[in-house]
Amino acid sequence: MDQSDLTRRRLLELAGIGLGASVLAACTADTAPDITSPAAPAGPTTNATPARAEPLTVRTSSGSFVSAYRPGVTSHWAVAAPDMPRGGAQPQLPVAVFLHGLGGSHKVLLDGLAAHEALQRHLDAGGTPFGVAAVDGGNTWWHARADGSDTQSMLVKEFVPFLGGHGFDLGRVGLFGLSMGGFGSLLLASQGRLPGLRAVAAMSPAVWDNYDSRIEGAFDGPADFAANDVFALRPRLAALPKRVDCGTGDDLAATVRAYRAELPGDVEGGFQPGGHDDGYWRSILPDVLSFLGSNIT
Repeated sequence: MDQSDLTRRRLLELAGIGLGASVLAACTADTAPDITSPAAPAGPTTNATPARAEPLTVRTSSGSFVSAYRPGVTSHWAVAAPDMPRGGAQPQLPVAVFLHGLGGSHKVLLDGLAAHEALQRHLDAGGTPFGVAAVDGGNTWWHARADGSDTQSMLVKEFVPFLGGHGFDLGRVGLFGLSMGGFGSLLLASQGRLPGLRAVAAMSPAVWDNYDSRIEGAFDGPADFAANDVFALRPRLAALPKRVDCGTGDDLAATVRAYRAELPGDVEGGFQPGGHDDGYWRSILPDVLSFLGSNIT
């Protein structure tokens, strides 16, 4: 794709989901059940996969907090996870953290993608249980910015530890995201800041192989681009299970194809009919969840 054609308006169209939009101990739950419902232990915990004795039901919860890395901004979160049977040793569930696209929010996970419904179908088909979670990242492109915000550190130092404090297994973590969030997932995975990371999946990631000032808002300048160049960081993903998908009708397909071409090791996913929209992302989400479930559980 010709970088000169990437206007700000087109970038918003490509990188956004199209949906409207400091201490984690201060989180307040907005809806029932509380995040402790699907994951908090009633007794001793284990990270062993539980035997399936009865059908599991996915529950959702949400809340908010003010992050030290997004001063003055309330960040909202959402979680979907199976309500595990009570009694005996309660398993610590793996968790996959979702990064939304430009113009999106935590709501994309459940409202845009209906990930809780896809996760329920995954479980009903015999898939291994795990949870999915999302948090607001604004339009920061999931890395430290010149304005002092740092949503990547918010994920690493606040949100993921928060999930661990509520019963999820931080030794079994996945990342997935779409568009801007696909870029952010690949960047965080490449930079190795999550010790328990076991897999990464990027849907239509907004990636570029060179800096152009018209990639407005994504980087603070050439030096910032160089520090967060996912093309240059590809060798660091050699040992990590990874999946990258993109629609054949997506204007980002050419750069995504170039990014995939020199990724080391096996790369799952590929190119399927579709564009840069909810319909495409929903269509591939079951396969993405299956990939994550196979690698983080």
